[in-house]
Amino acid sequence: MAESSFFFTANSLIAKIDSYHIYQASLDIGVYNDLQSFKESLLSMKYWVPKVDLEKQQEYSMSELLQQIKVVLYDAENVVDEFHIKLGMGNYCPPMMSIVDTQEDQRKRSIKSSDYTIPDVMIGREEDKEIIIKLLMHQNPCGYDHQSLTVIPIVGMGGLGKTTLAQSVFIDQRIDQSFSCKIWVSVTDGFNIKQVIAQIIQCITGTLVEVEEQQINQLRDILPKQKFLLVLDDVWNEFWNLISTCIKGSQILVTTRSHSIASMMGTIRSHALKGLSMEDSLSLFQKYAFKEGEEIKFPDLIKVGRGIVNKCGGVPFAIRSMGSMLFSKYDIKLWELIRDGEFWHFAGAKFILHSLRLSYLHMPSHLKQCFELFSLYPDDFVFHSSEVASLWAALGLLPSPNKDETLIDVANQCLLKLMSRCFLHNFFNFGTSYYFQVHDLVNALARSIVKDECCMVSPNIQYVPKNVQHLSFAKDDLLDKYFTPNSLMVRTILFPIEGVGASSEAFLNTCVSRYRYLRILDLSDSTYETLPSSIGKFRHLRFLSLERNEKIKRVPDSICKLYNLQVLNLVGCTKLENFPKGLRNLISLRQLGITTKETVLPENDIANLKSLEILNIESCENLESLFIGIKLLTLRTLTVTKCESLKSLSLDINHFPQLETLLVDNCGYLELIKGPDDQSSNLRLKAIRLHSLPQLLTLPSWLQESTNTLLSLLIVDCKNLEVLPEWLSTFSSLGSFGMTNCPKLTFLPNDIHRLTALGYLRIEGCPKLCRKCQPQVGEYWPKISHINQIFIDEPEDLKEDAEEERLEVEQ
Repeated sequence: MAESSFFFTANSLIAKIDSYHIYQASLDIGVYNDLQSFKESLLSMKYWVPKVDLEKQQEYSMSELLQQIKVVLYDAENVVDEFHIKLGMGNYCPPMMSIVDTQEDQRKRSIKSSDYTIPDVMIGREEDKEIIIKLLMHQNPCGYDHQSLTVIPIVGMGGLGKTTLAQSVFIDQRIDQSFSCKIWVSVTDGFNIKQVIAQIIQCITGTLVEVEEQQINQLRDILPKQKFLLVLDDVWNEFWNLISTCIKGSQILVTTRSHSIASMMGTIRSHALKGLSMEDSLSLFQKYAFKEGEEIKFPDLIKVGRGIVNKCGGVPFAIRSMGSMLFSKYDIKLWELIRDGEFWHFAGAKFILHSLRLSYLHMPSHLKQCFELFSLYPDDFVFHSSEVASLWAALGLLPSPNKDETLIDVANQCLLKLMSRCFLHNFFNFGTSYYFQVHDLVNALARSIVKDECCMVSPNIQYVPKNVQHLSFAKDDLLDKYFTPNSLMVRTILFPIEGVGASSEAFLNTCVSRYRYLRILDLSDSTYETLPSSIGKFRHLRFLSLERNEKIKRVPDSICKLYNLQVLNLVGCTKLENFPKGLRNLISLRQLGITTKETVLPENDIANLKSLEILNIESCENLESLFIGIKLLTLRTLTVTKCESLKSLSLDINHFPQLETLLVDNCGYLELIKGPDDQSSNLRLKAIRLHSLPQLLTLPSWLQESTNTLLSLLIVDCKNLEVLPEWLSTFSSLGSFGMTNCPKLTFLPNDIHRLTALGYLRIEGCPKLCRKCQPQVGEYWPKISHINQIFIDEPEDLKEDAEEERLEVEQ
C-alpha cells in the first residue's frame, strides 16, 4: 500500500474534524473531546508511519499493518461523513494539503497548458519513419506478390515508441496519396472483436453501427472495394480471416512487442526499433528537463544528465520520464542521487516501471491518489477531463479550489501536472477540457501500486482483494463470479467499457444492501426498466450514471433525496418518460445529463441547482425551446446534442455569466442566429464546437462577444456553411481552429495571419478551401504557414493526379 494513501486520508479527516460546523456540532452533542483525541492520534500516526520508497517496502508485517490502519481510517472517514450528512451540510470538505506538499508547492499549483510545451517526440526516429513510409507507398515491397495483402510489423520492447512512430506515419500527407481510406484500431487485452469491427466500419462509412453477423458480412463486402491502410496497434490475428480478401495495394501496419507475433503476421521482414543514439537521447532529455534554451546555463547538470541518459539505454519513454521528473529542479545532488540509484540494474519493461515509480514517488500525495484511479480502466482508454474530474471530486481527492477556481479547474491542474511528468499522452486541448490516454506501462505502474485497493475485473483476474475499495468490470458476465468481495467498504463501481453494463437485479440489490458507503455507482449501458426506490438509501453517493440505459422508463423520486449527489447522468435513456420529482433538492449537483421524451425540461428545478456547472442535453427529440428567461448563474459548460425539434436556444450573458464551453450538435432546425438581446453584453466563451447544423450559413454575430476569450473553435459537418466572417481574425486568443466536412466553405478571412496565438489548424472535407491551403502552392499558404500544427486534407483531384503519376513511374 502506498503511504500516500495513508497521509491523504489522514489529512482529509483532520481537515473535516477542524471544520467549523463539525466543531460546533461536536460541542452540542458532547463528542468534542472524543474527536480531538482521535485527531491527536491521527497526527501521531502521520509522523510515526515511515516514509520509505515503495520498492524498499518489502516487509510483510509493515505492509499489513499499514493496510489495517488504512481500513480503520476509511471507517473513521465514513463516520465523519455520516456526521456531515446528519447535519445537513454540503458534501465537499476538501482535504488539507499533505505534509509532502509545502506552502510553496501550493502557491505554484496553478499552471497553464502553455507552461509545459510538448517537445518533438519523434527525435531520432526520422529514418525509421521514412523506411515505413517507403514500404507503404511501394506497391511491391521486397519483391512480394503485389496481388496479396501486405503486412508490415513494427516490433520492439515497450517504451521504444512503436505507437508514436505509427501515428507519425499515419498522419503524414504522403500516405494520403496512396490510400483511399485509413483506419486506426487500438484495442487492449480482452477486447471485443465486434466493437473493433464497428470501429472499422465507422472509419470507412462514417456511420456508427451495432455489430452483429450481418455487419461482419458487410465488412467483408466493404473491404475489397477499398484500397486502405489499416493500423493494428496491439491487435493480432483475430482479424486475419476478415481482412485477407482485400484488394491489392491495401496494407496493414502492426505494432507489437512480440517477435513471434510479428513473424507470424508479417508478409515482409519486421522493422525492429532500436534504442536512440546518445546524441538523440540527450537532445530528447534536455527538451523535457529544461525550458527551451535554459540548458546552457547548467553545464554541471548536463554532465550528470548525460550519465542518467546513458543508463536509459536509448528508450524514449524512460528518457522522457527522467527528464520530466527533473524539470525545473536544479539541485545537482538530486540529479546525482537519481543517476546513482539502485533501480538501473533492472532490464526491459521492469526498468521503465521502476523509473516511472521514481517519478511517482516525487509527486504530491493528492496527485498520487488521483493517478492511482487510472488503474480501473483498460489500456489505451480515451479519457475526457470532465469525466475524470467528476470521479476525483466524488471521492474527495482534489485539494480545495483557490479563489475564483472550481473543482474542474483544480482537476485540470492535476491533469496538466501528470502530463508534464509524461504519465499521460495523446493529450488534445479543447480549450477548457482535454482528451488524453494513459500509456500502458504507466497503467501497469498504477495497478502495481494499488493492487489491494483498486481492481479492474477482467477474464484474466484470479481473485478480488479482500479490502478492495474501488471496482471496475471489463465484462458484464463477470458480475456473478466476482461481485461479492469480502470488503463492505467498496466506494466505487464502474463499467468503463462502452457496451458493457449491469443487467442483474441481484447485482443492484446487493449494492443497496451491502455497500452503503458507495460514492460512485456507474450503471451506464445497463438494462434496467426501473430502479428500486431503495436507491435513495445511498446517502454517501456522489456520482450516479444511467448513461445509455435504453430500457429505463422511470427513475424513482427517492433519487432526489441524495443530497450529496454531484453527478447525475441520464443521457441516452431514450425511453425515460419523465423526471423524478424534487430535482431542485439535489443541492450539491454539479453535473446533470438529460435525455427525455418530454416537450419541456423542468427548467425551474434546474435553475435552482445552485452548484450546477455542466449541463448535457441529448436526444430530447420533442424539445422545441431552451432557457427562455431562465438563469443558470453557475453554469460553465452547455452541451445540446441530437435535439432535432429544437428551434430556439437563448444564450443571454445575463443569464449565463459563467458560460465557457458551448457544444451544439445535430440540431437540424436550430439557426443559432439569435443571441443576447443586450448587444453590449460580453460573452466569455472559451471553447465552441458546432456540429451538424444545416441551418448554419455563417457564424452567428454574437460570437464576437468572445473575441478576447475564445481558445478553441471546431466546426464539423455544417454542409451549408458558406462564409467565415472577417471579424474572426480579431480573436486574439484563438489557439485551435478546425473545419471538417463543410463543402461549401471556400474562403478564409483575409487577415487570418493576425491570429498569432493559433497553434493548431485543421481543414478537411472542404475541397475548394483545401486546394487554396495546400503547402507551398496554395494562395492561403503564406497566411497560415506560421501555424505550428497544420492538417490540410488533399482534394480528391490532387490525389488522383498523384496516383496517375505514381503508376506512370512504376510502369
